[in-house]
Amino acid sequence: MIRHLVFLLIIFSSDLQNFFYYGNSLSPDGLTLLSLKSAIDNGSTIFSDWNEKDSDACNWTGIACSNVSGESHVVGISVSDMNISGYIPSELGSLAYLRRINFGGNNFHGPVPDQLFNATSLHSIVLHGNNLSGNLPPGICSLPMLQRLDLSNNRLLGSLPKELRKCGKLQQLNLCGNEFSGEIPAGIFAEMVSLVQLDLSRNSFTGKIPEDIGELKSLSGTLNMSFNNLSGNIPRSLGDLPLTVDFDLRSNKLSGEIPKIGSFSSQGQKAFLNNPLLCGFPLRKSCDDVSVSAESSSGDQSFSPWSDDENAEKGVSFGLIVLISVADVVGVAFIGSVIVLVYWRKQSCHGCSCTRNGKLGGNERGSLCSFPCIFGGFSSGSDSEGESEKGGGGGGEGDLVAIDKGFRIELDELLRASAYVLGKSRLGIVYKVVLGSGVPVAVRRLGEGGEERHKEFVAEIQAIGRVKHPNVVKLRAYYWATDEKLVISDFICNGNLVAALHGRYGQPSLSLSWATRLRIAKGVARGLAYLHECSPRKFVHGNIKPSNILLDNEFQPYISDFGLNRLIEITGNNPSTGGLIGGAFPYMKSLNSEQANNYRAPEARMSTKATQKWDVYSFGVVLLELLTGKSSELSSAAASTSAEALNLVRWAKKGSEDENPLTDMVDPLLLKEVHAKKEVLSVFHLALACTDEDPEIRPRMKTVSETLEKVRP
Repeated sequence: MIRHLVFLLIIFSSDLQNFFYYGNSLSPDGLTLLSLKSAIDNGSTIFSDWNEKDSDACNWTGIACSNVSGESHVVGISVSDMNISGYIPSELGSLAYLRRINFGGNNFHGPVPDQLFNATSLHSIVLHGNNLSGNLPPGICSLPMLQRLDLSNNRLLGSLPKELRKCGKLQQLNLCGNEFSGEIPAGIFAEMVSLVQLDLSRNSFTGKIPEDIGELKSLSGTLNMSFNNLSGNIPRSLGDLPLTVDFDLRSNKLSGEIPKIGSFSSQGQKAFLNNPLLCGFPLRKSCDDVSVSAESSSGDQSFSPWSDDENAEKGVSFGLIVLISVADVVGVAFIGSVIVLVYWRKQSCHGCSCTRNGKLGGNERGSLCSFPCIFGGFSSGSDSEGESEKGGGGGGEGDLVAIDKGFRIELDELLRASAYVLGKSRLGIVYKVVLGSGVPVAVRRLGEGGEERHKEFVAEIQAIGRVKHPNVVKLRAYYWATDEKLVISDFICNGNLVAALHGRYGQPSLSLSWATRLRIAKGVARGLAYLHECSPRKFVHGNIKPSNILLDNEFQPYISDFGLNRLIEITGNNPSTGGLIGGAFPYMKSLNSEQANNYRAPEARMSTKATQKWDVYSFGVVLLELLTGKSSELSSAAASTSAEALNLVRWAKKGSEDENPLTDMVDPLLLKEVHAKKEVLSVFHLALACTDEDPEIRPRMKTVSETLEKVRP
């Protein structure tokens, strides 16, 4: 009996020792994190590897640690998009070395605890897309290192605390999609000198827009205050913001004339829509001249020594005469300007420039409009009128029509030429055709349909032919017959961006320097900005991706396949095996099945009408490929992880939210160029802005191009 009791006592003491051993083995940071596990529903399932028997929490899901003074401490908690329900425990404020929190895309509820801001090392708080409620804690700016605050898409309410002015180092403030109300306090923005992003949209703010917002000299991207109840005039001080800032002031109660100074000049009308009392450029609504004249007249009368009715009538009559005279002068000036503009466009050698500084195309007609590796059998001074040299009217049966006057080719020469298949897609088959003079051109075979739509085809192809920009592949001619349709364009000799970045046919990829990648990005941005802003129809490309970006020997980029979607709608995409050209060129069946396109904007899956913001999104994905060296088209087997292959954008955004080091995000080849790290980071942020899920928030290509032009190689 005594031996049995002794044996039980030994076992009990051993279990007790193990209890104290395991209970004391976990670090203080780990014990604090267990409060989060307890605060969420099904915490033991979601955080099954958060084990109190571990020595520290550094290997737990969503936890990042760093060595501080020889000890390992928790510096990051990232549990975004994990479908978590629960509340944010106040105990997290005791994590002295915590730098970043990302709880975005979950279902956390309740208030943001004041005690959280006792973690004074915090510089990033991301809580978007939850169900948080209550007021914005005034102590939030007691964090001396806070740089990012994203509380968007919650149920936070109340007014903005004036203590926000203490957030001097804050760079991103996103309060979109909450229930904030009251006036936006004046005087808080003047001290937020580092603020880069400001989004107060989709709340219930009232009153006037504070004047001191115009003092945010570091602001970039979009100033978003849309879908509120803001009223009064738009302050002229907003014109002092950087020219690259896009305004979004839609759906408020703003009134008066839109100022015409500074950054207002670069805004589109969409920035001011759904403000019934707003008027002036760029809205298609002039201000009430009658009321303005009445106010000025009443002002003049108050200073007039005469007050009798007769003199008053004379004053009104004189004012009307002045107004009519001014209107006549303005009308004549407008007609004269149109004539001068038409003449200027006719005289322009290539129509490269559409801005005063030539950023979208260049300001030197000779040197910039010609590059050494473009072949098309034309002279550098050739002009494009969009007219046929022959067969311009009628049915166009069997006609080879030159779009560019400097392009000289006979049908017999085309038939005798050597042809090589370059590729095939749903847009037809592309051949490299070497003419008798040794000059190669690119020939694309379209479908054999559309006989009854010949005039429509000619109108479209002439519109495409009028697009003249050094970063857009030039259309030179077309052939139309009942059973054969061809388009002939410049041949660009150095392949496409896919091959340059990722290799081709078993060959390794090229080691593109930062200067080369930036040159490619700037060229494509200029070409797209030209298509959007300056081309005859303000075109949309609709299919921007690396395979449609061609390169010459100097790595100047050229946007290809522009306008082909519309032509395919007319002719179809099944080339004839016969026809006049069918026997001369090798036949290869084109691809009808459309593969998944990871460059298309999310809204493209729900709409068939392409928009310019589709192109912005696609360009953003291309930018990410240039920066990361990863592909959105390669299979998961070829990529380092399947997530990268399936969605490069999501991978990049998550890395940004988690504040992963730049070394983990960009192509290792770029890291060798130490001088470029700051520029790489700025372009990375631009790519994320271009790939925003909300098309209204994405910048215009003109803004993107201007921003890239400021980045040094």
